[in-house]
Amino acid sequence: MKAGEIIFLGPHDVRSLLSIEDCISAVEQAFRLYGEGKAQGPGVLGMHTKEGGFHIKAGLLDREAHYFAAKINGNFPSNPARFGLPTIQGIIILCDAGKGTPLAIMDSRDVTSLRTAAATAVAARYLARPNSQTMTICGCGEQGRIQLKALAHVFKLKKVFAYDSCARTAQQYAEELGLILNLAVAPVTELRQSTTQSDICVTCTPSQQPFLGPDDFKEGTFVAAVGADNPHKNEIHPALMSQTKVVCDLIEQCATMGDLHHALQSGVMQRTDVFAELGEIVAGNKPGRESDDENTIFDSTGMALQDVAAATVVYQMAVQSNAGVHLSLAA
Repeated sequence: MKAGEIIFLGPHDVRSLLSIEDCISAVEQAFRLYGEGKAQGPGVLGMHTKEGGFHIKAGLLDREAHYFAAKINGNFPSNPARFGLPTIQGIIILCDAGKGTPLAIMDSRDVTSLRTAAATAVAARYLARPNSQTMTICGCGEQGRIQLKALAHVFKLKKVFAYDSCARTAQQYAEELGLILNLAVAPVTELRQSTTQSDICVTCTPSQQPFLGPDDFKEGTFVAAVGADNPHKNEIHPALMSQTKVVCDLIEQCATMGDLHHALQSGVMQRTDVFAELGEIVAGNKPGRESDDENTIFDSTGMALQDVAAATVVYQMAVQSNAGVHLSLAA
């Protein structure tokens, strides 16, 4: 790249440059660096509107070089039905943190979905049973698709149940993902019938009311609670949170906008009841799964270091392959 140039990367560029495998590896490294105290705590700012909201997440990370990234995302769950638009829309700006130089502007949608699913895959490596074969996906949108693809890279799955508030969406999901991944994917209309058979359960819905409680799982289940990314969303009943080993991506963030937020508000948990942040476990400072019958919940609100890690991979791949549109910011 020439001095003063910035790369613009659209959705197609991001999808072609960022693989699930590379994203999982980068996100795991980000959690490890944070757990080792080698990465500064990321920042987040959120603002809500009538139909959705915006958030800005920013972080610094050393990955061969020193990088800063800021992501501005809009999250509007009714967009697909109302306007035919994606739920998530936004951009990521990646900068050289040593010089302050902007390096790239990229579409955030696929980065967000991939790094979110990558975090689930990383958490599952440490918190789910290694021989997990059966899982339930709650929420069959785009995030539900990439969650299954990511977990299929970590586990030898044999049976997947697909649940959505729209039965037709679950049916289409099962047909599509079953074919792509060569898996037995079955749509279900009664959630508890599938979760009580599953080793892994992933919730990625816009629900504002908890729909999973203590009686909805068998012993030894790993739950990735992905959907609650603002204070109004809630998927996991506080009673289940209080009875389960809870691991957060960031405790402070989950206490503000995750399912932990609702458990704290209801008075059944305190912040000290959280077992660990995922970075502590990845870094080896705290144990992951400690027994086969242990139930675990990963409260995933999405931290900015995941965005920095994923965006850095996209940028480095773009430089190597001369992808994207090169723009000049020189005076």
